Amino acid sequence: MLNYIWMSLLAIGILTAVGHDAYDEIQNSNRNGVAGELDFEMRNALEGSQSLREGDFIIRAEQFNRWYGSGSAGEDAKQPVTLRLDSAGVGTFLLSVTDATPGRWREMAKAAATRDKLSGTVVSSRLAADRKSMRVTVMLEPIHFMKLKAITQAALDFANTAVEISLGLIGIMALWLGLMKIAEEAGLVLLLTKILAPVTKRIFPDVPADHPAVGAMIMNIAANMLGLNNAATPLGLKAMEELDKLSPKKGTATNAMVTFLTINTGGLILIPATAIAVRAAAGSANPGIIIGTSIFGAGCATVGGVIAAKLLQRLPRYRKELE
Repeated sequence: MLNYIWMSLLAIGILTAVGHDAYDEIQNSNRNGVAGELDFEMRNALEGSQSLREGDFIIRAEQFNRWYGSGSAGEDAKQPVTLRLDSAGVGTFLLSVTDATPGRWREMAKAAATRDKLSGTVVSSRLAADRKSMRVTVMLEPIHFMKLKAITQAALDFANTAVEISLGLIGIMALWLGLMKIAEEAGLVLLLTKILAPVTKRIFPDVPADHPAVGAMIMNIAANMLGLNNAATPLGLKAMEELDKLSPKKGTATNAMVTFLTINTGGLILIPATAIAVRAAAGSANPGIIIGTSIFGAGCATVGGVIAAKLLQRLPRYRKELE
């Protein structure tokens, strides 16, 4: 079912992007083939027939809004750019996008031939008397299918991020999984089961204290409390398998199974190891700062869930006769 949901979301995203791109093409929102007028200030005065000129486009809001429509640029901006002009004052330019670049150009640059850069053609130019500035008429490179390209690029970027985070998790996951295996081989699991028997007996009164399900549940809860979700999954499946053996009707959830699932879903945690590892892999300055809030939030969710399960299991509406 989850796969169908993901496929539906992906299809909706693609169709929405195609719709936006079709609208942009019809309205020519990116002004493909339409020239605009900008002021260019050189960093040094023009000497002779110098063809390569470095300086800044002075993007005045009035000019930009006239080019792209009202509201496209909120205020004046200065944008570094390199022009290459011939003796007739025409040629090409290359503009690097910065935080000062108008939002429309920043979006267009993501779909440009060179990412985060915009290139184009200087149709005409008029040099000022001081030979340090000029009025230029420019035409940007054609930009098409911005939204569709953004979805494609996002898929590639997040796939790369997923790999980087997964590799970053190897060390900390190996450490905790190794400790869990040592505890199991050393008999600490059996000892922990005996110590927590009074607690498990109250929470799971239908499960015998020496049943294999108790050990699997305790190990699952312990792994979740340490933030080892990957390690907890097989233990949780094992616990459910053992609990199902106690059900008079196989495949029907018992009170113990519902309560265990509630605890598992509530995510009772002491050390959010996986979350800390993810934050560390993502470059967080203080990856462990979430410990306190994680304990409080997961504790409230778990206690609330168990209380709800215990109350609801007493109501006839939520009980199913086992034949």
